[in-house]
This record gives sequence, structure tokens and C-alpha cells, in this order.
Amino acid sequence: MPQVRGAGAHEPRQDPAGSSGKCGNRRRGVPGAPPAPRTTSPDAPQASTLSYLALARKYRPRRFGEVATQEHVSETLRRAVAGGRVGHAYLFCGPRGVGKTTLARILAMALNCPTRTAEGEPCGICDNCEHIWGGHTSLDVVEIDAASNRGVDDARELRARAMLAPSDEHRHKVYILDEAHMLTREAWNALLKILEEPPPRVIFCFATTEARRIQQSASPILSRCQRFDFRRIGTDDIMRRLAEVLDAEEIPFDGEALRAIARKASGGMRDGLSLLDQVLALSDSEVGIEAVVRILGVVAEERYLQILDVIISRSHGAVFDFVEELLDEGHDLVEFYHGLAERLRLLLRLALDPGKPPAEMAGAYLDDYARRAESFAPGDLVRMLSMASALESDGSLRRTGRPRVMVEMLLLRMSYLDRTVELEEVIRTLGGAPERAPAPAKAPPLPPTPHAQSPKTPLRAVTSGAGRDRGGEAAPADTRAADPAAAPARDIVTQKDLQAAWKSLMEDKARVRAVAPGLWTFLKAADPREADGELLLEVPPGLEPARWRNRQVLGELEEALALHAGRDSAKISVVERRDSDGEGGGRVTPETVRETRLQELVRHAPQLERAIEELELDLVD
Repeated sequence: MPQVRGAGAHEPRQDPAGSSGKCGNRRRGVPGAPPAPRTTSPDAPQASTLSYLALARKYRPRRFGEVATQEHVSETLRRAVAGGRVGHAYLFCGPRGVGKTTLARILAMALNCPTRTAEGEPCGICDNCEHIWGGHTSLDVVEIDAASNRGVDDARELRARAMLAPSDEHRHKVYILDEAHMLTREAWNALLKILEEPPPRVIFCFATTEARRIQQSASPILSRCQRFDFRRIGTDDIMRRLAEVLDAEEIPFDGEALRAIARKASGGMRDGLSLLDQVLALSDSEVGIEAVVRILGVVAEERYLQILDVIISRSHGAVFDFVEELLDEGHDLVEFYHGLAERLRLLLRLALDPGKPPAEMAGAYLDDYARRAESFAPGDLVRMLSMASALESDGSLRRTGRPRVMVEMLLLRMSYLDRTVELEEVIRTLGGAPERAPAPAKAPPLPPTPHAQSPKTPLRAVTSGAGRDRGGEAAPADTRAADPAAAPARDIVTQKDLQAAWKSLMEDKARVRAVAPGLWTFLKAADPREADGELLLEVPPGLEPARWRNRQVLGELEEALALHAGRDSAKISVVERRDSDGEGGGRVTPETVRETRLQELVRHAPQLERAIEELELDLVD
């Protein structure tokens, strides 16, 4: 016979008085709270040590509207009861302690309550409701532990019992199977027929924390059930419920203590109430943060703030002392690791949107975390979170027998982490780049006038050998003043002139090898083209040699090209060939010009180039 879960006879019956939602008082400091849960009746026997009713059972919801967070399930079931559209089988999936079995019981109460409201809510105070809510043995509502009744024989016996009619023509038989994923494949197969063609007024409620296992072992069951996925309960909802319970018990509490308990509960209301029971067992006069830290082993917020200060100040040696203190206090390093990852995530939210603090961080420590968030760039926090996530993804932290070493190495890597800096900050730190250097990179093509090349002349004076020999910017001005008639002929250089000058230079093999040693093969394979008054050398992808980055070599080559072109200065850049046949027939695109300009920006700012090499930066337009 399947084992029927029920409460002992020693449990005191709950007082029906005050159970209606119309007469409940709002709880102190909890806006929008539901009516106060009922407490034990004054004339009931006084609870002894052996008959103490746990808070998770004492304050279990009795109506659909009292179930926190699961409105998408409770409201659907309530409307189904009110409209007479209750299905014959339901599959409740979700984490532990979020209300799966509770809603199954409330559904059974609503179906068998003689004074059910028109909206589908059970009264919660009649004998039938009290009996079902307490989990007592009943002919019509049977709760079965599928973990211990998982075989095919148990399923066959359940099927035979379900064929019997309810005890009354107005009642429904409800079978609640908890931990349904523990049923064997054969047991599920034995239930297929009755789930497909169930007897009248028979309801099955399957509750599971691992729906995936049911999908693997009994996928045909899914099409015979209405599936509801339960959600984890938010921290604020758990805190609100804990505050309601403590107010009903007339026990003072600290808000930070409730927040710590709610976080520890990890989305489970039952876990939160059970943890509160533990804290009350230690200190029943008040719920304070000290008692919570002591009994639950929760790491205090001050500890997280302390390690963040260590990372910010790069006090590498303090990491070992910090971990030693955690162990001396009896903290679990895995628990600390999870808490640290959560704080880093909250810091990232503060860094990205300082004006919208996350609800999880509301409290006395919000300002402390906000100040520390200012010390991190978002990119740093992302990398630190990636480091922490790596330990979680591969499971190494839980498998290792030495979590201390892994946590210490994680904290040391975070403290040694190079900080993300903005490009402008790098340039300011290195002394600043010439303000006029970026100007030609963004300037549109200029009309062919005698002064068309004047904006680019200062740049040639910075890096080009030709510009240096002429004494910077003054030499071109003196040349134009001496021979104004010849200036247009020297400054207006057409595409044919540039290409012709390059071909003429390539014919002077000895000079090319003298000014650009080791680059003859590379230059010979290049295809010269013109864009924005510059000579672009298109080369096959990956052919550009490292020596091409030498500013002195490039300056001398530009000086030689300027002499062959009959002008004061010339500009040479290299781009990768874009055509597929590799014969240089592709057109110069805006993308290639943009890449070339970025290269020129680097070439004309020595401090920026040095920063890119030393810090391994990526430059974007």
C-alpha cells in the first residue's frame, strides 16, 4: 500500500477565527501584506516541547491568494475551480519550498469545501479544509511520497484505488504525488491509461523538482497533464513574509537579519521559515544580525566590504590573512565564494547604472557598496565575475579538497588584475598627444588648390624625414613665396602622377634598398592606388612586415617619393588587398581608408603607439 503522509494526532488544531481575508490587519512596516495568519486557539492545549508546530507548517497558506509569487499558477487554478474547468492531471515543476505541494492541497480544499466562495477560494476553516490543510489521512485526498512508493506494483495499486468513487457525490478524489520524478518508467507506464481516460471526479497532482527526468523517462505523461512551472520567490517577498510571521509571533527583528535569512533561503519560502525557526531557537527574544551570522554561518557584509578594500588597494599579502580569519570564524569558503560573486554582480549593476540601485542591496550597506563601485571600471568587474564564474562552471571549487588555496588564488588574481583605462586617460598620463595629429584623419578631401596640402604639412614635420630636413612647417611656406607660379604644379598631384612617381621610385632599386632595407620584395608586390590625396599600397593579406612600422624607414621612403613626385611631402599607407583573385583589381573602400587613418593616428602620436605596445590596447575608430 502506498504510504500516506499525514500529521500526528498531537498537533493542535488551528483557530478558525480571523481566517477570513476581510478581518486581517496589515502587518507593521509591510505594505500590501495579506491578512495575519491564524495562530493556535487560546483554548487549544498548550504546545509542549514535543508538540511544537514548525513555522513553515503553522503559517502555510490556506487560500490561492496567500501563495507568494506563484500568481500565474494560483490564479489559473482558482479560475478553473470557479468555472468548473479543473483538469484531471497537473504537473507542478519547480525548486523546493516554492509552493507546489501547498497549491495542490489548496486545490483539493477548494474542490471539497462545502462553503467555497463563488471566486473559487476555499473557506479554509471548515472541517474538510482543516483536515486537508493539516495533511491528515483522508479517503478522498491522498498524499503519496513517490520516492518510497516508486515501483510498478505501487502504481497498479494506486490505479485500482483511483477507480473507486469518492465518498460523496459532491466530493473529488485528489491524489498528490510528491517527488514524482522518482517513479520508475514501468510505474509511469502503469498510470498512462488512467491518466488518458480518468474516472470522473478524480484529480492527479504530480509535484517534482526535476521535470527533466520525467521528460526522459515518461515523456508521454506530459501530453496528459497540464504543466505549471513554479518560480523562485524573490528576496523581498521572503522578507515580507518573515516580517509578517514575526509580527504575528510578537518578536522584534532587525531588517538586515531578515535580508540575510532571505538570501540564504535562495528563493524558497519554506527554507526561509525553517531558517527563521533555527534563529528563534537560539534567541527567541529578538532576531538580530548577530544571531543570524552565528547560527547560519552567514558571512557578514563587513567581510565582503573588507575584501573589496583589499582588492582596490592591491594589498596582496592581506588576502592570506583575510582567508585565515574567515576559517577561524568557522565560515564555509564555498559559501563565501558564492556571496562574493553575488556582491560583484551587484557592484557591476551599480557601476553601470548608479542612479538605479538594485533592490537586493537596499539597506544600510548600499552607500558602502556604491562608494566602492566608483573604484572599479565596469570592464574590471566583468573580468572579475568571469574569474569567479570559471570556478563555478567547471565545479572545481566543490570537488577540490583544498578550497582555501583556490579561494586565495582567486582573490590574488583579482587584486593583481590590470585595471581598464580609457584611451584619453592613457594619452594624458603619457604626456598627451599632439592636438593636430587626428585632424587630417577626419578631414574630407580638399579641393585642388595651391593650399590643399597645408593641413597635412604639420604631420609630415612630425614623422617624415622630408619635413625634418626642411625645418618643419616653414619650408613649404618659403618655397611657395619664392616661386608662386610653380607652387600649383608641385602641390596638385593627380592619381597618375602618384602612381607614376611610385613606379619611377621602384625602378631605382638601389635607392629603395638604401632607404628601406629589407622591404624591397614587400614594396614590389604592392599595388599603388590613390585615395584622399594619399598613396595606398594594397598588399595581399598578412604580407605587411613588422619593419614597416618603423617610423624612420617610412619617413625616408616618403621623402624619396616626394622627390620623385616633385612635391614637398608625400604620404604612404598600406592596406590589405580586398579582391579575391589577388591581382590588385579591387577598389579602395571607405573601410580601408578608415583603417589607414587609424594607423596614421598611431604613427603620428609616439606616446599613443608606445601605450598600445606596452598595454596591448585595441584602437577603434
